[in-house]
Amino acid sequence: MTHNIPMGGTSGAEVVAEGGVSRRSILQLAAFLGAGTLLGPTLAACAGPQTTGGGGSAAGGTGGKLSITLNRNLVSLDNKLNQYDAAVTVQRAVRQALTRIGLDLKPELVLAKSFTQTSPTVWTVALRDDIHYSDKSPVTVADVETAIKLYFQVKAGYVASQFPEQPTFAKVDDKSFTLTTKKPVVTLDSLMSNILITPAAANKAEELREGIGSGPFTVAAADSGTGTYRLVRNENYWGEKALLDEVNVSYQEEEGARVIALTSGQTDVIDTITPESADSLKTNKDIEVLQTKGTRLIHLFYNFRKPAGHPLTKPAVREALSHAIDHDALISSLMAGQVTSAEGVVPSTLAGFAATGTYTFDVAKAKSMLAAEGVSGLKLRAIWEDSEFAGAARVMEAIVGMLADVGVTLELKQIPKGGDINAWRRGEAGDWDILGNGYGNQTGLAITNLQGQYGGTAQKEKTRDTYHGFVFPEVTALLDQASQNPDVAARNAQLKEAQEKIWALWPAMWAWTPNNLLARRKRVTTLDLSPGNFYDLSTVKVSG
Repeated sequence: MTHNIPMGGTSGAEVVAEGGVSRRSILQLAAFLGAGTLLGPTLAACAGPQTTGGGGSAAGGTGGKLSITLNRNLVSLDNKLNQYDAAVTVQRAVRQALTRIGLDLKPELVLAKSFTQTSPTVWTVALRDDIHYSDKSPVTVADVETAIKLYFQVKAGYVASQFPEQPTFAKVDDKSFTLTTKKPVVTLDSLMSNILITPAAANKAEELREGIGSGPFTVAAADSGTGTYRLVRNENYWGEKALLDEVNVSYQEEEGARVIALTSGQTDVIDTITPESADSLKTNKDIEVLQTKGTRLIHLFYNFRKPAGHPLTKPAVREALSHAIDHDALISSLMAGQVTSAEGVVPSTLAGFAATGTYTFDVAKAKSMLAAEGVSGLKLRAIWEDSEFAGAARVMEAIVGMLADVGVTLELKQIPKGGDINAWRRGEAGDWDILGNGYGNQTGLAITNLQGQYGGTAQKEKTRDTYHGFVFPEVTALLDQASQNPDVAARNAQLKEAQEKIWALWPAMWAWTPNNLLARRKRVTTLDLSPGNFYDLSTVKVSG
């Protein structure tokens, strides 16, 4: 049996799509697209954020303006609730953290002069002496304390969910403090790279829409409604000044329009493009396509909040549905071979990954397993946010046909960008069964994904702060043990056992990791794309 995908997309309204699609449909689509398209206990002090793209100078940048067009609306330059990959590039140009993750996916010092594990449960941190915000006011230990507190206070916080526990802050002096946990957290220096620091008096337990930071750029103009920002070089920056004078950030959800903007010179960089667009752009002499292996997991995750007796509460049913997905057809016909089907529950690029199995397409097995569980006439609803991943609508539409082949009706509901996806995910806006969702990783560590997605507890579920109701105490206990273990080999063995247990529960109908695909005009002469799908704006150069 061959599966392909129809042309067109969903409108955002609820629709029920049934039946398969023809080989002719995929050929038509192909023609259309072708035409258009782990860590030591301490971090050493350094002279400042390390540059990787040619560097800057204390005297200032080389000038020039850069235009970036994102595929998703950047509603905030804060990251407490959401931190999709490309947003990191812009957010961290304005606001900085104690540490950051480098191109080698290892932590580097930024605002911290030192970040040392001084006992199994205590990290001692010293701030740099020369750091300050764009208005020249100092970055203080009180700012760090407030930031940590507010990240954990925000409802359904994305960053906070990746910490095994909230560290207790204690001031030592005006430039140093300790972070203490009840149990050892051996990756705290990496986790803290996601806590962006802002002046305490202006910080809130919400995504900030304004305010200053300590980064190499400042915000000259912002419209969070349209996702439009104008950043200018921070002439008061405490480190090496940015090379660019100005960065203009915009948002365009239609990929065709973004490609046209790039090829016509209206913009310089577009992110997260489909493989079809990448192939087309590679033929343009003025464009360069950057590709790296990614750290983002995209999966069709089940809702683990279903009531007792619902078919999806059975691992055998969840597994059966996975056998209905012809992922090879999706990869070859929609994804141009630019994604890798998952062989585990986190991306293979992450330190601590364990291969636990593969997804297999077998319609007969899917039907047999569903029949054995007494499941027939099953009706499900899938939700996703518009442009959550490349070609999302087409992938979801193809899956409708695949599930129909095993007797399952799938209703699709696309949530508009900037809509109420968080309310849906928490079960507050309506019921659903399958979520098409991407989960980025900014630490390079498998345990970050594992604890954020699979380390749920009954206490967290009371406030709907688990990953869609995935609460299995045995798994959580293993992850907690691993997060406390300073021995890398022993920690990875614990992580492997946890990942095997997670896989056996079939949390997703299918999962994959896409390559990072970014396109730039060749006038952008330096841009170092991280495996995390972000880059340091301060080291970007343009010519002409």
